Amino acid sequence: MAVQLGINPLTWTNDDLPSLGAETPLETCLSEGKEAGFEGFELGNKFPREAGVLGPILNQHDLKLVSGWYSGRLLERSVEEEIAAVQPHLTLLRELGAKVMVFAEVSSCIHGEQQTPVHLRPRFPQDRWAEYGEKLTEFARYTQQQGVQIAYHHHMGTVIESAEDVDNLMTHTGDEVGLLLDTGHLTFAGENPLAVAQRWAARINHVHCKDVRADVLADVKNRKTSFLDAVLSGVFTVPGDGSVDYAPIMQLLKQHNYQGWLVVEAEQDPAVAHPLTYARLGYNNLSRLARDAGLL
Repeated sequence: MAVQLGINPLTWTNDDLPSLGAETPLETCLSEGKEAGFEGFELGNKFPREAGVLGPILNQHDLKLVSGWYSGRLLERSVEEEIAAVQPHLTLLRELGAKVMVFAEVSSCIHGEQQTPVHLRPRFPQDRWAEYGEKLTEFARYTQQQGVQIAYHHHMGTVIESAEDVDNLMTHTGDEVGLLLDTGHLTFAGENPLAVAQRWAARINHVHCKDVRADVLADVKNRKTSFLDAVLSGVFTVPGDGSVDYAPIMQLLKQHNYQGWLVVEAEQDPAVAHPLTYARLGYNNLSRLARDAGLL
């Protein structure tokens, strides 16, 4: 599969803060995303979760299902329990042709707690890396056998947020576990997304292109806000509209023959950041960056 450009419905509606874009129907998200130029969508809270229902809706808009977030709890559950829990989600992704599953460990996570400062996020228990790595690899091996590979999403407010966390995760897991590179979350965490990408380029199987407004990031860190309040303050934007230097990241992906999706995932308040305007800006900037690197 050649590189394709997709978008997450967070531009229109928000899963962690459902009041954002609550009134916006799925039809608007899909039609405007297609109008902006995107080829596919990740799942959101307004998407039907049965392939027989969602498939025809996506087909009507000539869109593909890119992937969808899955809240993993392997720190709390056995591999067998996780496999049982994932079945409906895995089935939907597989039946609609998605090749990767966005997986994040959400045990003790705080990114959805608006009153909790994000710097108080949980820390990964250091004595459990080897055990966790074995469990996640086994789980990923199972999903891979079903035709869908795990794309692990390091995320603010979770146990795997920093570059050190990502390094530990990749070191303790097998190649069955792919890495979702999220430029915005690494930047928010104070890390260099290019440096992380250079270390783990061979494992990257999904990319979230989320830019960061540096002045807003400095402000929300100074005020020690929650993740959701940082979003409401406008910390994130579409690629090319913030401080992330995308050109060398795109060049690195090209050097390593990246074949997956590039996804605009930039949660903002749709009442402030007009969704179609930002979807178009994101598509135009991302397609230019990808083309300049030879990815398109």
